[in-house]
Amino acid sequence: MSFFCSISGEPPQDPVVSSKSGHVYERRLILKYINENGTDPITGDKLEEADLVSVKANPKAAPPRPPSATSIPALLQTLQNEWDAAMLETFALRQQYNSLRQELSYALYAQDAAQRVVARLIKERDAAREALSSVAATMNVEVPAQGGDVDMTEAAQEAGGLPADVLQQIDETHQKLSAARKKRKAPDGYPTAADVKGYASKHTIPSLHSPSPAGITALAVSSANPDQFLTGGNDKVVQLYDRSTDKVLAQLKGHTKKVTHVAFRERQDEPTLVLSASADKIAKAWAHDSASGEYIPKATIRTHKGELTGLAVHPTSTLLALGSADRTWSLHDLTNFNQVFRSPETDEPLTSLSIHPDGTLVAVGTPGGAIQVFDIRSGAVAASLQSESSAPFTVNTLSFSENGYHLAAPDSLASVAVWDLRKPKIAKSIALGDAFKVNRVAYDTSAGFLGVAGNEGLRVFAHKTWEELVRFEEGGEVADFAFSADGKEIWGATGREVRIWGAAA
Repeated sequence: MSFFCSISGEPPQDPVVSSKSGHVYERRLILKYINENGTDPITGDKLEEADLVSVKANPKAAPPRPPSATSIPALLQTLQNEWDAAMLETFALRQQYNSLRQELSYALYAQDAAQRVVARLIKERDAAREALSSVAATMNVEVPAQGGDVDMTEAAQEAGGLPADVLQQIDETHQKLSAARKKRKAPDGYPTAADVKGYASKHTIPSLHSPSPAGITALAVSSANPDQFLTGGNDKVVQLYDRSTDKVLAQLKGHTKKVTHVAFRERQDEPTLVLSASADKIAKAWAHDSASGEYIPKATIRTHKGELTGLAVHPTSTLLALGSADRTWSLHDLTNFNQVFRSPETDEPLTSLSIHPDGTLVAVGTPGGAIQVFDIRSGAVAASLQSESSAPFTVNTLSFSENGYHLAAPDSLASVAVWDLRKPKIAKSIALGDAFKVNRVAYDTSAGFLGVAGNEGLRVFAHKTWEELVRFEEGGEVADFAFSADGKEIWGATGREVRIWGAAA
């Protein structure tokens, strides 16, 4: 059924009906007529807008075609016009599509070419740096830190070089330790591989740190007093514990996030220092007060802008090295806690740090699986180590051997490599199993044993033969561990416990 406007005689788009006369109108036309005359155009009766009632047709009727489109030739012409318009639009869209494809292809080729050029330049730069470092080492001269571009040069100038007195200390320590180490042998009574095979759990210290958030994240054992050890936890606290008395000697607070590293600085005729690094970007130092027997806050180091991922005491015992996720590492004087050196920014954040036993090299790990070895005296890159693993992994732990010839570090998600620094190349890659996740690697003081801690416990390997001597899995994941100075005990942090493994009494 169709409606027709009583005024125009055409189907209305917005139909209304007069409640007085019953006639149908187009709303637009009847309102105009009412405004001018005030009456119904058909009957002449008085009519107002309130007398109009909207007609809601459902479904809405389509208006009829004009007379010109009612014949078959006219319909064919209309269809032809619509087809022509559709084809013209399709042709225009196809042209735009081809143009965009060409632009995208050019952009991709340009990006690929740029990446290849950058990769080649970086490779050439690294090769040149390594060659320069090798020549400098052969000629016994120092190499300044490379600038590269303007920003790196400015960063190097800001960092500056080491003071002369610090360089002298490092050189004297290097000469003394390197000369003695070549003749050094394990002391009488030091454990053999057969002894380590018989190690078992001999003591457990439970319920350390707060239960919320729970977990020990860092461990260090005193060499001056082997019964004392340090722990850092997720509860942001550093604890000093004495095994002989089974008491917590100190609860050291001040960090606002989890503690990532702890260490002792023990030097003859000087107070013992307790050092810590945290995810809150700061390092703290406490000194032992002989009068009160307590550890008092000594310094807070706020040099870095990223999480601290490495802490190590230099063999001189007067310097502290820190590594950070802000892509730099730094050295600090432990007498006044001033910064004496800060490296230029590297290409990647730093995820771990270790100092060579002779004190002239520092190694840092990265999230991309690369290891950079720097000469501490000049800040120059001494070596760049990269495993051939195709899967991405993070070098989250490093350890130099005591003889200084080897460096242990993860070389994949489930293996640890021992790098021969004289080559440099991987001397041995130790597979740990697909499910093993490495938390910590460390050599003992004799360089005869290598320990690897992870989510499946702690394993100890014999250096050179790489035989697995023993594994400890009863405590679950081991977050950190340390060999005792005499090698007769191994300390490990498991959850809120510290376990001690050794020969049965």
